[in-house]
Amino acid sequence: VIADRREGIGVCGWILVSLSFLLVLITFPISIWTCIKVIREYERAVVFRLGRILSKKAKGPGMILILPCTDTFIKVDLRMVTCNIPPQEILTKDAVTTQVDGVVCYRIHSAVSAVANITDVHSATFFLAQTTLRSVLGTQSLAQLLAGREEIAQSIQAILDSATEQWGIKVARVEIKDVRIPVAMQKAMAAEAEAARETRAKAVAAQGEMNASEALKQASMVLAESPAGLQLRYLQTLATLAAKNNSTIVFPFPINMLESLGQKSRGG
Repeated sequence: VIADRREGIGVCGWILVSLSFLLVLITFPISIWTCIKVIREYERAVVFRLGRILSKKAKGPGMILILPCTDTFIKVDLRMVTCNIPPQEILTKDAVTTQVDGVVCYRIHSAVSAVANITDVHSATFFLAQTTLRSVLGTQSLAQLLAGREEIAQSIQAILDSATEQWGIKVARVEIKDVRIPVAMQKAMAAEAEAARETRAKAVAAQGEMNASEALKQASMVLAESPAGLQLRYLQTLATLAAKNNSTIVFPFPINMLESLGQKSRGG
């Protein structure tokens, strides 16, 4: 980790820096082509002078001056990096073997930390993302993994962001792309879902039958109180059947019998 205090380069260091400046002046303007470096908008340069970081802040974008013999620099790309996590074989909390892959989006926000605190920041972030994905998903059941991808991704992002902060990394997003389960487990889950759908369908059908019986009971009570309504309903049924079948239907059933049935129902 970079020390907070600034240390000088010593007398010998200042002598070497002065000689470097003198060399630039002697070889001017030829030396200007090797001393001036152009840093792009999305890049930053970490400059080392005699092995020490020149300042706590990276230089750029634009032109920077590099002294020959004493200065070196490392360019750091600050653009967003997308890291694909290959399929990881994971044993869930309920002992189901799954394969899960994902993607991590991150960027470098501190070029000095990314250069001075770790050897290869991109490889370290990649391997840490793999390990974190395996450890977090290993504490979840299969149902939680399938239903709570967004919450799990946010948890992984928080862990990665906290672990890579000292490397100058900011984790922007973590997504779980695909969850693959064994074929036998897929068939078992499909059978379970089909059984649940059949159960719901039977419950809905039974509820419909009960509602229909209640409606028929209320209709019969209304018709029993009005014999004329029963006759009208009888005629309406005949008209409906004739309209649907486009034919004439003759029932050898006199309407007088309906009147007698109505009288008996009133007498009872």
